[in-house]
Amino acid sequence: MRDFSTYFTMKESDVIAYAATQLDIFDQDADLVCTEIGDGNLNFVFRIQDKKSGKSVIVKQAGPVARISSDIVVSTDRNRIESEILAIQYQLAPGSVPQIYKFDSAMNCCVMEDLSDHVIMRKALMEHKQFPLFADHITTFLARTLLLTSDVVMNHKEKKDLVKRFINQDLCEITEDLVYTEPFYDCPRNDVFGPTRAFAEEHLWKDEALLLETAKLKFEFMTNAQSLIHGDLHTGSIFIKEDSTKIFDPEFAFYGPAGYDIGNVIANLIFAYINAEMTMEAGVAKEKHIAWLLETIQSIIDLFQDKWNKLWDEKAADRVARYEGFKSFYLGNILKDTAAVAGLEMIRRTLGLAHVKDITSIADEAKRAEAEKFCLIVGKRFIMEREQLTTGTKYVEILQAGVQHD
Repeated sequence: MRDFSTYFTMKESDVIAYAATQLDIFDQDADLVCTEIGDGNLNFVFRIQDKKSGKSVIVKQAGPVARISSDIVVSTDRNRIESEILAIQYQLAPGSVPQIYKFDSAMNCCVMEDLSDHVIMRKALMEHKQFPLFADHITTFLARTLLLTSDVVMNHKEKKDLVKRFINQDLCEITEDLVYTEPFYDCPRNDVFGPTRAFAEEHLWKDEALLLETAKLKFEFMTNAQSLIHGDLHTGSIFIKEDSTKIFDPEFAFYGPAGYDIGNVIANLIFAYINAEMTMEAGVAKEKHIAWLLETIQSIIDLFQDKWNKLWDEKAADRVARYEGFKSFYLGNILKDTAAVAGLEMIRRTLGLAHVKDITSIADEAKRAEAEKFCLIVGKRFIMEREQLTTGTKYVEILQAGVQHD
């Protein structure tokens, strides 16, 4: 019998033994099977099921190094952070995240609700599926988790306690390097597609005005403890089905700029958009899918603002937060960060270490190069023109201009 009082990296057989001896979830005579299903960059994710009852859970374990690269050493405390923030988000935005059943500090693992009846949103979008309720679901999650964890609503001392509790140095360092720094010079760790390199060097790495803006944004990310953010909210961190959206994988969570989460959602919908442009055959199906993606991007920007403003009016607790004009000032800064982060995400997923399948799966090299050039052009515009991107319509205008440009 394995000893689960001291950490080791589990295999499928170990997880079966763990479930049988450490969890009070399955029947004593359960016939357990386990499959490792993780396809992310950091963790091991196991689905364990009782073949008799059909009951199943997910066991997620954090290792001391990233799966993407053994050179990236990361604290296993990220699993504690993920478990705690999911519990908070479960309260703030009911139905938006999986339920947590157990956190085990010795094995650095958490046990959570199995969402196998959902699909990973990135995969579904690459299959050109549509989810008409997504914009409504995600903006409710964003407005509630971002505003209700801020100084606008919370007791300031209690909020500062949360800031301390969710200091996440190792994962923040990964973001600071992979998002804000390395994509903007010829870093040896970058993974740049050959046909894209010359364009990146000419239009990004040599652009001192752009580099200055990325420096401003990096220090904003490091110093603005505004809201308790997910920190890595892309379409690979969203389970979805027609009537349900579940956000997971918040191990990058910490107190940072609220616009970081919103911008990540937008950028990853744009990856789906450019994938559809490059891979779908011309016709009605393509036109409908492109129209839905653009409408969703536009709706997220606009619905978020509507929900944020209504929630502010209901929940703002600090006296000065109700001064005339302050709400619009505060929201304006979030919208600027949203645009900038969308641009950063598009650039870093093109030039940096961690790419997205929406782009890398484009088999035609010429079309992939065109898609990457689009991401760099649009991403740069989002950063440089962030003060003007205050409505969903402005995003759509830039996206359509980017396609026409190419």
